[in-house]
Amino acid sequence: MEEIRIVPMAESHLDALARIEKLCFSQPWSRAGLRDELTNPAACFLAAECGGAAVGYAGMFCAADECYVANVAVHPDFRGRGVGGRLLRALEESAKERGGAFLSLEVRESNLPALALYRSHGFVRAGLRKNFYREPVENALILTKYF
Repeated sequence: MEEIRIVPMAESHLDALARIEKLCFSQPWSRAGLRDELTNPAACFLAAECGGAAVGYAGMFCAADECYVANVAVHPDFRGRGVGGRLLRALEESAKERGGAFLSLEVRESNLPALALYRSHGFVRAGLRKNFYREPVENALILTKYF
């Protein structure tokens, strides 16, 4: 199996990441939306590469000591290989370097694989957003990890 590398998201990743978004989410980010984050100073977006191809990504926004994980997406063919965990660890390191005190995120209540991933990386439930998601309508759990 080829090595997975975590690198800063670049223009060259955008087409593949937009396709991964469509595979993973009912309301995917567009290529243009992803591209906008390349120049956002409050953003940190990382890509997971295998054999030079993007197979996943994660992104966060930081303000003061608060860092918010906007998205974690891994191509279905690469799930279960530790890609999501490596992306989360890299975001955590970046958050600490930026002076972050914690990471927070939302996740669908029914997304058990994602919940297991986040909990295995030290995230705990901090709240609930009723009917947060559409297509289908579903509650979001708010998870937080303090450093």
